[in-house]
Amino acid sequence: MKDESYVKISKARAYLSILGEIRSRALFGGYSLSVDNTIFAMVAEGELYLRASEQSVAYFRRENSPLLTWFKRGRQVSLNYYKVDEALWQNPSQLIELSSQALEGAKLEKAQRACERRLKDLPNISTGIHSVEALYRVGAKRVWIQVRKVNRTAGTRLLLALAGAITGQHEAALPKQMRRELLAWAAEHIASEERRSDS
Repeated sequence: MKDESYVKISKARAYLSILGEIRSRALFGGYSLSVDNTIFAMVAEGELYLRASEQSVAYFRRENSPLLTWFKRGRQVSLNYYKVDEALWQNPSQLIELSSQALEGAKLEKAQRACERRLKDLPNISTGIHSVEALYRVGAKRVWIQVRKVNRTAGTRLLLALAGAITGQHEAALPKQMRRELLAWAAEHIASEERRSDS
């Protein structure tokens, strides 16, 4: 069965090379497939399964695609991965589209988890923001202002990190224009704080 899995992994790499360098590693008795350390597919018992995404679920349900299942402590557990059948292998453009959606969905979820960890890790700061959804709703600037009210040492790096968390990327990857606008806005806000404290 391992040989069948290796063949399927090689086939997936050939068909989906447009997504980037696909790496595989043993996981749950099968193999995970990832791009940039983000898992988007699994190979189990010689079959490829794509991670479900918001866009792809309708397709897989319409096609009655089975979910990936495995046994944990004697109980059958279904994972949120749908089997790629022969018809989908015969339609490379559709396969690439669904795989791309799986990868993008996995990246977004990974960024949201990282954002939640960052929010929990803010030391000794009570912002009232405890979830990604709340951060989206309030916005990076308002959260940063709230933090500054209780901790004046919170600098522009925190503002950039919050903006990165909202957009699902590291602060260093923020677009230059966005960085410039945020830094200029923060400088004006800090100057305004100083003027108020001097008066």
